[in-house]
Amino acid sequence: MASGGQVEAPTNAREGAGDVAQAITRLVDGEEDALQAFYDARGHRPAWQDGETVAAFAAALHTLDSDGLTPQDYQADNLVAAHRQAYAEGDSDGGNDAGNDGGIERQARFDLHASQMLLTALTHLQRGKVDPRSIDPDWEIPIVDAELDPAAISRAVDAQRFEQAFSEARPAYAPYERLRAGLARYRTLERLGGWESLPARERALRPGDIDDDVVLLRERLAIMGEVELMAAAIEAFPGAVLDGTDPRRYDAKLEAAVRRFQRRHLLEVDGIVGAQTLAALNVPVEDRIDQIRLNMERARWLLHGLPESFVLVDIAGYRLSYIRPNGEIWRSRIVVGRPYRRTPSLRSEITHMTVNPTWTIPPTILREDVLPAVRQDLGYLWRERIQVLSPSGEPLDPWEIDWSRPGNVVLRQAPGPHNALGQVVIRFPNDHMVYLHDTPSQGLFSREQRAASSGCIRVENIGEFAQLLFDDTDSGHDVRAQIDRGETRNVRLAKRMPVILHYWTVHPSEDGQLAFRPDIYERDAALLQALDRPLS
Repeated sequence: MASGGQVEAPTNAREGAGDVAQAITRLVDGEEDALQAFYDARGHRPAWQDGETVAAFAAALHTLDSDGLTPQDYQADNLVAAHRQAYAEGDSDGGNDAGNDGGIERQARFDLHASQMLLTALTHLQRGKVDPRSIDPDWEIPIVDAELDPAAISRAVDAQRFEQAFSEARPAYAPYERLRAGLARYRTLERLGGWESLPARERALRPGDIDDDVVLLRERLAIMGEVELMAAAIEAFPGAVLDGTDPRRYDAKLEAAVRRFQRRHLLEVDGIVGAQTLAALNVPVEDRIDQIRLNMERARWLLHGLPESFVLVDIAGYRLSYIRPNGEIWRSRIVVGRPYRRTPSLRSEITHMTVNPTWTIPPTILREDVLPAVRQDLGYLWRERIQVLSPSGEPLDPWEIDWSRPGNVVLRQAPGPHNALGQVVIRFPNDHMVYLHDTPSQGLFSREQRAASSGCIRVENIGEFAQLLFDDTDSGHDVRAQIDRGETRNVRLAKRMPVILHYWTVHPSEDGQLAFRPDIYERDAALLQALDRPLS
């Protein structure tokens, strides 16, 4: 034992470091590149001979719980015992000290194992534990290897600065830190017992009602930070009148809190606690913690190497954010794909726009939507200004086509305000043939939940957005003038603009509140299962 209670490696182990280094040199050959780079950076010196270093690493691994990761994935509870066994004075092979061949081999293998756990933890913090392609067949965002600095990691081990190394590996973006803070807050709520479920009701709670359930509703929202209430006093004196107000009365202050809760959770904002609002209020704290954890994993997939300016499409949140070069953020409501026609996750670059677009009806929409309408009423084609074309583009007479078996025909909608794509389409290369576009169905933007398209993304106020893109890329175009010309034209951006389509079911607001969204594509369960699966 060193002074101050520090545990040192056995003397004979320190003296055998050169032998262990030779064993490491032999064993590391053929291992993963990151592990080889780590030992190359330290001249193949062993990293984990000192028991205090191992203990500090094990303690630091437990802090990964704050990132929604599982510390035992990285052997947090086993490393200290494994180190003691590796550096035992005697061993079952008949050796008498830690310097014998069997002991040296065991020490080298432990060293590689501990280093691999460190590198794995850093990689998971930086890029995520789960391969998104394993749970999302439509994933189209490039998988980028973790950027680890082996020399800096080696120095961190020698100085026992593990939590600093973890901090530097985490995504350095505010949304991730807000999710971490939210996770800590919800875990505190869990330790305090969570919240009591509101009972099922035959009739909804409405403003003006006087009901015992209102007291529980008020406490539930106070726990969530929705409204500043004397929750403790209400709990201590049930049924009491505070400041002349009956706590069982559904008053205006409580209604405002319910509306804020509904707005954040993308529920109908009416101030009425009906079935959907009640279900959202009654989600257990444990489930909310899991939802935060899996969205932190999504953040680790995405929040790295982001450009200074880009377009972010938040699929489950139904909104688009354009982070402009001047730092301003332009936001808009969007409509995304229905659950059976999902908008994919992808990363690309906006290259050009089409003004006054025609719309060639895609095969799926043709088969499932348009042909049934045409078979019922051929006048549908005229009302929607849809041309019937051959595959080579020649016009066909719709009266001469057997619509029960139309064969290889192409249906194309003429340009104009009535066109399904509206007056502007913003395009970017991708394998799913999705794009951002205008729409004549503006009423959809007033809904809270807006999964109503066939996969592409409809953008409210897209003309304003398009003009900002032109202005910020020095493209020198006037969107309105281009539209007024009436021609179908492709107009290129002078500089490409990065665009990311991603799926989040928890949004960390700038005020620190977390907004939980419906899992419209039912992706959360598969991700949580993969995140909780032990490492092999």
